Amino acid sequence: MAADQYAFEDPTKKYADIDTPEQYQEGSGLDADLVEKADRGEKSYRGTGRLEGRKALITGADSGIGAAVAIAFAREGADVAISYLPEEEEDAQEIVSLIQEAGRKALALPGDLTDSSYAKGIVERTVEEFGGIDILVNNAGKQQYVNDLADLSDAQFDETFKTNVYAMFWTTKAALAHLKPGSTIINTSSIQAYSPSEHLVDYATTKASINAFSKALAQQLAPKGIRVNVVAPGPIWTPLQTAGGQPSEALPEFGEQTPLGRAGQPAELAPAYVFLASGESSYVSGETLNVNGGMPTP
Repeated sequence: MAADQYAFEDPTKKYADIDTPEQYQEGSGLDADLVEKADRGEKSYRGTGRLEGRKALITGADSGIGAAVAIAFAREGADVAISYLPEEEEDAQEIVSLIQEAGRKALALPGDLTDSSYAKGIVERTVEEFGGIDILVNNAGKQQYVNDLADLSDAQFDETFKTNVYAMFWTTKAALAHLKPGSTIINTSSIQAYSPSEHLVDYATTKASINAFSKALAQQLAPKGIRVNVVAPGPIWTPLQTAGGQPSEALPEFGEQTPLGRAGQPAELAPAYVFLASGESSYVSGETLNVNGGMPTP
């Protein structure tokens, strides 16, 4: 049996058996097509009832970090709705099955978050299916490397902002009509907000925007008893990296620049989201929790 998230291990040697080989995937990429599979917690995450009876909506939850969070939330006792692109149906159905295996309700919501009507509509669908919503995780992201600003098209810049920032705005605004005191919003930022890479100008800019949006909104919603926080991952092994998120030839060294000397796995992010969604973090709002292998942030 795989060690769970409570195991005592040397973090520099954890996941030594998972490489990050050179690979390229068309489109948004699939966990199912990763040459070297990422750990999303399928065999390792152990729930302890920390989200019993909660109702969650997670965007970008078919693969990578979002998938790991969906698995963890379900095993902690939450019903989970997952948003994803239609082309990611294969990955999404696996996550739906894992949510159901945990004894919780699952709701699959395929669509494109750059469409404002879809971004708003997934909230209403979640409320209809689950009878409410009290956890919103804005996790979906677009990341495409471009080495020269002259080659960064208006279309890509616009789509990156619509996916990473506008969708967060639309979905959060729609959710506010349903969120009650005790509810939580968790947005996914990145180490790129603090230490931007030269080839990820548009992506890094959106992640800094997510931090500012979240800190401002946290102050606005705190008097209503709604907490807003951020998780900022470092280099995490997900399909995003193989689908143009990084140059393919750079992937074998992916994550080696961190003090822990390796890339992180999606399963290592899930506990941070569980903490921020649960009552354990009742006095935490406007915080950015960095899960980045020890990379320093301002």
